[in-house]
Formats: sequence, C-alpha cells, structure tokens
Amino acid sequence: MRGEFTGLQRREFLKGGLLAAGSAGLGKGVVAAAATTAEPTKAAGALPTRPFGKTGQDLPILGMGGSAMVVRFIGSYGVKLLPFDDRVAMVRHAYDQGIRYFDTARGYGESESIMGKGLKGLRPQVFLATKVAETDPSRVRQSVEKSLQELGTESLDLVQIHSPAIEKVGFQKSMKLHAELVKLRDEKLLRFIGLTTHVAFDTVYKMIATGGFDQVLLAYGYFRKGMDTLHSNRNLEWRELCLAKASELNMAIVAMKVMGASVLGHNARNVVPDYDPQALGRLPGAAIRWVLQDKRIAMLNIGVSLPEDIDRNVATLKGDLTLSDEDRLLLADFAGRAYQSPPFSKMRVV
Repeated sequence: MRGEFTGLQRREFLKGGLLAAGSAGLGKGVVAAAATTAEPTKAAGALPTRPFGKTGQDLPILGMGGSAMVVRFIGSYGVKLLPFDDRVAMVRHAYDQGIRYFDTARGYGESESIMGKGLKGLRPQVFLATKVAETDPSRVRQSVEKSLQELGTESLDLVQIHSPAIEKVGFQKSMKLHAELVKLRDEKLLRFIGLTTHVAFDTVYKMIATGGFDQVLLAYGYFRKGMDTLHSNRNLEWRELCLAKASELNMAIVAMKVMGASVLGHNARNVVPDYDPQALGRLPGAAIRWVLQDKRIAMLNIGVSLPEDIDRNVATLKGDLTLSDEDRLLLADFAGRAYQSPPFSKMRVV
C-alpha cells in the first residue's frame, strides 16, 4: 500500500534520493533494452526521432503537453497565463518547430480547444493524444465524443486512461474503462489505447502486463515528483517494472514530468530563490538529457507555457544529447536544495 513517510524515513529519502533519482532507469534494465531499442535518428536541422512502440510510426522525440498553459494549472508553473489566441498561436509555433506529438486531456480545461484551433488544417500531419478521466465506463463514450468536438477532428490517434481515474478505481475497474475504449477503437474513433500515471505504478504495471495497451505515459524525471507527491524508492521500483514490461511488449513509452512540473523550469527560481540564474537556465537541458539516457523512452511529453519554452527544448534536442558530469552535478545540487524547500519539505512521499 502507498503511504506517507515522516521523520527518519523522510531524512533517509532526502539522503538517498539523489542517488536513486540519478540511477533510476539507468541500470541493468536499460543496458538490456539498449540492444533492442533504436538509437534516435537525427536528420540535419531536424528533431531526432525514435520508433513509437508497436504503432509503426517514428516520431520526433519531443511532444507538446497541454497542461502547462491553462487556467487550472498555470499557478504551478511560475509564469503568467498568455491570452487565449496567443496560446493557440503557440501550438502552431510548436508544429512549425518540428513537433508532431500533441498531448492534452479532458481534465485540462480549455487545453483541448486550444489544441484543436492551433492544429486546424494540420490534422493528417500530427499525432493527437487525449485522456479519459471518467470512472464510470458508461461515460467513456461521452468523454471521447466531447474531446473529438473540442479538438475539431473525427478521430484520435491515441486515447489514454488518465491517472486520476486509475488511482480512484484500481485495476479491475480501470480495465472496464479499457473495454469501452476498445469498442470505440473498433468504431474507428481512435487508433491506439494508452494509460498514464503520476504515482500508481503498481496498478499500472498490472494493466501493462495485460498486453492490451499500445502506449504508457509515466512521470519520469530527475526530480522525484508526481502530481502532488514525491516518489519513494519503493514506488520507483514499481516504475522500473512498468518500464521493463512496457519495453518487453514494445509499447510506446512516453515520459512526463521531465521538468518535475516546472521545478526544473520556470518555477526553479521560486523553489530556490538564491540559486545562480545562469545555472537555472541550464537546468531544463540537463533534465532532458538525463531522461534521454534511457533508450526505452520514445517521447518526452513536456508542457510549455511560453513560446520560448518550445524554442529552448527544440534547441536542446538538436544539440549534443550526451549527459555530462556538469549536468549531473547541477541536477544533484539543485534537487538537493529543492527537496528541502517549501512545499517539497512537507510533501507526501509515496
């Protein structure tokens, strides 16, 4: 069962956390996977690509997440919300910069509408993903149909069972949600079925092991954070099992929380206010390179709040992706201070 660590347990987490974060996903599982997973393909001037699991597609490894630019969540990202039309233009800017994977959700407020307007006329050229957070199987169809309407499309490339639903209803009932998505796939309303989690790695492992999914979106970044909790070593072990099983089944593995929900992005200056500004500017690139050392990762799904976020991430991915000692030291130093700062010093560890 997932629970809360306090006192000595929390201190042990903070002492061991950097080592675990720095090594999670970089052990024998990755070495074994490296032999069967293609290296990124990098054409001159283009974003590198990786095979997107068993979908048969190669996609640029940078995707655009839709949660960091909406009213509901903007307070967590350390920037002001742009006007609606500017956010629509930002989606088109992402496309112009080479991004082809766009991820949103019913639960992200106006995000689907923004994505739909930003991608108008581009539907055949993009891979469009959304999520269902309904816990009642009878409401899955209604959720998907609403997404189709908001996104301005007749079909979706990917629909994922959203982490909040999985956390609420558990394995058996989540598979009933999956059964409804299978029906909609048979009707050609969607092509592929996925699932997501910030923290329920044990449940998601069981779901992955059924073989019924094409993709999984996992919280996977240097900073050990899900949505509103920190990851214990136990939970990271379950995440490694998810990664290994998904790789074995040739699922597309997508990493979210690459920046720890902006802990390593815009909000870094608020998390550790006295940190060197130049070093803060290097954090996002280091965070990206850290995740990409795991060759099983097919996609980085990174939420953006400003157009310059897109430009920065694209520039990183067109550059040298070798994780340097400087990257490691920067991530370790900043994360060590961040874990002990509000609100993370009191955040639940699960």
